Amino acid sequence: MSWWKDPKYERLDAVICDGAVRSGKTTALAIGFMLWASHAFHQQSFALCGKTRSALRRNLLTPIFPHLKALGFHIDDKPSAGYADISFGGHSNRFYCFGGKDEASASLIQGITLAGVLLDEVALMPRSFVDQALARCSVPRSKIWFSCNPDKPSHWFYREWITRAKEKRALYIHFTMDDNFSLRPEIRARYERLYQGAFYDRYVLGKWVAAQGLVYPMFSERTHVAEPDGLPERYVISCDYGTVNPSSFGLWGLCRGCWYRIRESYYDSHITGIQRTDEEHYAALEQLAGDLPVEQVIVDPSAASFIACIRKHGKYPVVPAKNDVLAGIRRTTDALRNGEIRIGAACKDAIREFSLYVWDEKSLKDAPVKEHDHAMDDIRYFVATVLDQSGGDAFFAASLSRRKPQNRSNSAP
Repeated sequence: MSWWKDPKYERLDAVICDGAVRSGKTTALAIGFMLWASHAFHQQSFALCGKTRSALRRNLLTPIFPHLKALGFHIDDKPSAGYADISFGGHSNRFYCFGGKDEASASLIQGITLAGVLLDEVALMPRSFVDQALARCSVPRSKIWFSCNPDKPSHWFYREWITRAKEKRALYIHFTMDDNFSLRPEIRARYERLYQGAFYDRYVLGKWVAAQGLVYPMFSERTHVAEPDGLPERYVISCDYGTVNPSSFGLWGLCRGCWYRIRESYYDSHITGIQRTDEEHYAALEQLAGDLPVEQVIVDPSAASFIACIRKHGKYPVVPAKNDVLAGIRRTTDALRNGEIRIGAACKDAIREFSLYVWDEKSLKDAPVKEHDHAMDDIRYFVATVLDQSGGDAFFAASLSRRKPQNRSNSAP
């Protein structure tokens, strides 16, 4: 509520609060906004924005007005006029209420000059309305206050503000249910029982994940992120190789009948601006393996040059992966459901991609979107090649006892 008083945040232009449902972020943000506005300004205009004006009043104003009055604020609320005059500490300001439900809403906020704006549930608003609201904040020392529940990771607000918070000079604060001290344990337990998979990650953990169209909707950090209970008996590395695209290597260990992705190496040349050579990728592979007795390296079969590089060094046996995409996805789905694989907490990129890997709705055939799929591919290579040893083209042998046929008088010659 008082982040704006800290000198190290003085130059920031915005604050973003997102996270789980019932985490207290709206109340904290709204009270903080009122304290800041009343401390920093006098006789200025501010905007309070929600999906609709009625939703704003129901979800924000009605709950916080009693708290503000208890703190000594004087509120002259005029619902029919669409604003409230609020006074505190000798300062008085006007707070206008706006609804941003569609593209036409942007015209409602045009023309006004603001010292600050609070956008509650900003992920539900069209970008045109939000951009217009931000453009109204032209008073010196004005600031922008955002709150929202997470949506899909392709949402414009996530891409433009949360992933670029530092660039936008915004303070990003992530809320969990632990931040709501009034939420009773039995109520929190109810929320945890209500949701699973991507919906659990979004509503309970407050993560920006795709809720529809996920390739692995059954994946849950609560269920699938774990560490081996003991020393692994075998080690394997799986590789998705890329030069322009990211490369993803995963180190797997077999422990008590379950394969654990213990750690990973993920390199994205788009981020570093430098493409790796095959030898540099091999050095990363060796670093990932360390001194462990890796019995084989499973590699994308199209990565001919990298396979040749590994074989040239002669340290690890290399196996081209089975690369039937749909069959591999089905087998990986079974492995997740059956508890055959677990992902270590250190494998951040694999965990991230599980929440982003979706089916391509525009494709004429079943196919995942070729994006956020590099750790997903190396996991699929591992499952299809190592776990599915008995499938497809595996060799099968059996011994049969051959008996000498008995002579029968009525048998054919």
